[in-house]
Amino acid sequence: MNIQELRSTAEQIVAPPKGILAADESGPTIKKRFEPIGVESTEETRRRYREILFTTEGIERYISGVILYDETLRQSASDGTPFPKLLWNRGILLGIKVDKGAKPLALQPGNKVTEGLDGLRDRLAEYKQLGARFAKWRAVIDIDERDVPSACAIHANAHALARYAALCQEIDLVPIVEPEVLMDGAHGIERCEAVTSQVLECVFAELDAHGILFEGMLLKPNMVLPGKKCPQQASVPEVAEATVRCMRRYVPAAVTGIVFLSGGQTPEDATDHLNAMNAMGEHPWQLSFSYGRALQEPVLSTWRGRDENVAAAQRAFYKRCQLNGLAREGIYSRAMETA
Repeated sequence: MNIQELRSTAEQIVAPPKGILAADESGPTIKKRFEPIGVESTEETRRRYREILFTTEGIERYISGVILYDETLRQSASDGTPFPKLLWNRGILLGIKVDKGAKPLALQPGNKVTEGLDGLRDRLAEYKQLGARFAKWRAVIDIDERDVPSACAIHANAHALARYAALCQEIDLVPIVEPEVLMDGAHGIERCEAVTSQVLECVFAELDAHGILFEGMLLKPNMVLPGKKCPQQASVPEVAEATVRCMRRYVPAAVTGIVFLSGGQTPEDATDHLNAMNAMGEHPWQLSFSYGRALQEPVLSTWRGRDENVAAAQRAFYKRCQLNGLAREGIYSRAMETA
């Protein structure tokens, strides 16, 4: 383990005012994104779409890293430049999704566990050779109003996250540890905070037991939000306060940065919540973003698979990156959405 290299990479990823573009959608997921805009999901349309994102002028001011899917890591731009080289030339670090997805946890109804540890050491070595500097593993934590998740499910996912993180740091890849408590359901914000607290407490206990260097990792958690079906939704200040309170209680100060996932929020809400947290003042860690849909939704709705829309789609993408850069500094406002 090269401690200095891990720390340097983690610090570079969360250096203000930057964050991460999560462009690691699997084949089935990107198909779901394309269907509403009438675009068929093929290897070529996926490549064309990612090229729109990666070649947008100026995004390196606000995007420090991009999480790729295996297919994308091996693709090239229209001029033949491999995507890894294209991004690297702009000072953007490469990340790679390495988990194999969440599956039902045996004997634990309603709970899931993420798989993909088999063969991971060899896959990580290949990805590093291809230019990756960091990796991502997502644990899916379903939540209801009382019984889910089970203690067993929390522990199983925390243990897998720690094993993954150890394999990353073994070869000097920064692990992004992503325990996502889903915002589906009718649970209130208090229930989300309680479950997120349990998950984070267990995750960091496992990370510590596995010898993980906290300064050489990043945490990618959910924000503390009520479920989408909850009749009582929370205000922006309530979400910011609950999320920061939860992080301060359970995330060690040694962790370099927290890169929040957007988790189904609208692009505007995700930016607003991040801004409110940063506007609260100094925190023990950098508070940044690792957004997928919250950065890409305006791009997809503008592009719609048409070449004549590429320039407008790139303008929409740049603006979204810029607004989240402002949120990193706590100076974003909703009025900027229409400016």
